[in-house]
Amino acid sequence: MNSELQVLDIGVISLYFLAVFSIALFFYFRRNKSNNGQSEDYFLGGKNLAWWAIGASLFASNIGSEHLIGLAGAGAKGDFPAAQFEILASLILLLLGWVFVPFYMKSGVYTMPEFLEKRYNSWARSYLTWVSIVAYVITKISVTIAAGGIVFTALLGINFWTGAILIVLITGVYTILGGLKVVVYTDFLQMLVLLGGSIAITLYGLGELGGWGELVSKTESSYLSLWRSADDTSFPWTGVLLGAPILGVWYWCTDQFIVQRVLSAKNIDEGRKGTIFGAFLKLLPLFLFVIPGVIAFVLSNGPDAKIHFPMENGVINYDAALPILTMQLLPAGLKGLVIAGLLAALMSSLSSVFNSCSTLITMDLYKKWRPQTDDKALVRFGQKSTAFLVLLGLAWIPLMNLIEGGLFQKLQSIQAYISPPIAAVFLVGIFNKKITSKAAKYALLTGAFVGTARLILELIKENLSGFLYDFAQINFLHFAFLLFLICVAILFLFSTKKEAVGKELSEITYSKGHFIWKENFTNLILSALVILGVISLWIVFV
Repeated sequence: MNSELQVLDIGVISLYFLAVFSIALFFYFRRNKSNNGQSEDYFLGGKNLAWWAIGASLFASNIGSEHLIGLAGAGAKGDFPAAQFEILASLILLLLGWVFVPFYMKSGVYTMPEFLEKRYNSWARSYLTWVSIVAYVITKISVTIAAGGIVFTALLGINFWTGAILIVLITGVYTILGGLKVVVYTDFLQMLVLLGGSIAITLYGLGELGGWGELVSKTESSYLSLWRSADDTSFPWTGVLLGAPILGVWYWCTDQFIVQRVLSAKNIDEGRKGTIFGAFLKLLPLFLFVIPGVIAFVLSNGPDAKIHFPMENGVINYDAALPILTMQLLPAGLKGLVIAGLLAALMSSLSSVFNSCSTLITMDLYKKWRPQTDDKALVRFGQKSTAFLVLLGLAWIPLMNLIEGGLFQKLQSIQAYISPPIAAVFLVGIFNKKITSKAAKYALLTGAFVGTARLILELIKENLSGFLYDFAQINFLHFAFLLFLICVAILFLFSTKKEAVGKELSEITYSKGHFIWKENFTNLILSALVILGVISLWIVFV
């Protein structure tokens, strides 16, 4: 099989770029024609987006190159339980739609920090704003750029930094042109390309092996099992069921990067339908991203190996599974489709984080500093606000090599250090009106201190001993659950003095009126099908 790109491949990739920029230019000129310089249009897509666009954007924004590269790498080296994060995301998206969406939509906020101010106080808003921006640098921008560099080097032969900077600039241009609406509709196109390329590589790989039965017979049972023992160092089942949902609540239910899509919905029902659609899509990554890694592993074994993994410092680089499978196995045309899918994943994630960052910086920092700023000035400031964050993301990449595990686990483990306290103050705060702003402050500060201490200790754990070494060695999922419990305990412990519960607070905390089941029968049936799908995957890949 020819491992070089053919004219047909280049044509497919070119068509993808043409389609993306056509969508961007369409919305750019339509916005200019209507003279719509409103910040709501730029940052929240005019608050009139449909469920299918929201669901597709939730999926495409989340599935970045770090997923395609990292999940395929996890499948190749036997870390099949990495797919649990994707499967659990389906359940957490239902939580977003049924529990969080009513509060978010009724509050009328632009950002999650703004919602936290309505629930607690301005200190909580400032805290979440800065933590979110830092989190974007170390868990989204830098990891996505790093994965993109791997894609360019392995597939296109372009220097790592040249490719990374090039794709950042291309993505930045169309994001600046049209704001969230362009991001969401290009995400829909990118979802189609991403799914098309992933389906092609999975089916073609299985065909090369001789079918699913051959894949199962040529791997050990653990290679296709979602479950590991409780003392597994990477993905213990206890950590998956207890710790992973904590990461999920933070990421899917409280993170600006994700929730901004739901805030752009026409109404609560449309936003909820979008989350359910996204939940169905999140059942697919196991088959489309992890299984190809297992296929690559099988095809690289034996005297008649059809693909070969590269070596780095004497160690097999399993993160190259998907690029190698693409270039060494697929025919002309399909190579281009898969590469376009990889680029789509990279660009959709970057465009989403660019828009989310600019929204946070503009609405939670700049507008609060200069409250009289008009809408057009806010949009202009938002368009300029991500360059420094991109530079910080590039600077952070070398430090990623010091964090435990493969590329995908690096992302998840860093999230485990910052997500539990945020998940706690949102989740407990929405369900309990008695939680005070003072308690929320103590929980957030304690969580930040413990999480930061854990991150630092992990970076230097080879020089530690005793308790500190044991603390640094705790599995990141177990650590996430432990830190969450600590923060919840603090929330209840320090909420001893009652704060006045005004009308506004009553509207954004739990009451039975938020759930009118008879008006959501179809959504309930669809949600039940999602849950059934999750349980089925857990049983089949036991």
